[in-house]
Amino acid sequence: MLKPLANAVLFQCGWFACVLGGDSLWLLVGLAVLGIHWLWISSPADDGVLIVTVTLAGTLLDTLLRTLGVFHFSEPGPMIPFWLMLLWALLATTLRHCLAWSARPWWLASLLGAVGGPLSYYAGSQLAGVSFGYATPATLTGLALLWAMLFPLLHRVARGLEN
Repeated sequence: MLKPLANAVLFQCGWFACVLGGDSLWLLVGLAVLGIHWLWISSPADDGVLIVTVTLAGTLLDTLLRTLGVFHFSEPGPMIPFWLMLLWALLATTLRHCLAWSARPWWLASLLGAVGGPLSYYAGSQLAGVSFGYATPATLTGLALLWAMLFPLLHRVARGLEN
């Protein structure tokens, strides 16, 4: 019971550090969260491949959304900023731990994704200076549909990569 709660608290600390700190030394908090996760909650052998897989997939997805004009970042370049890549890694740490309850039935993950995904992006946009390229209601609706499909898929990936 203590480890899932610790995982949730660590994720939130990492989320705020990344979103509020951007590409600054605050990223060290997010990296520390990963380190604590691997030392106390899980291990690189158990969650390492999942974290790398989710981080790469999320980076590709958000980079595509950036390319399509859904997101506008103050950081130049074709890729998403490093702080957002780290957020994907932090999200991956929750799939087998504090958010494992949402994996089954699949519609629960879909519902959580449809609500939590857009809310996270909206909060991040307000705190990190990220702007939406399209009207906010349309962007949040599109993100809700995307995350309704994506979150069950992320849980499926987590199950498929279990040792």
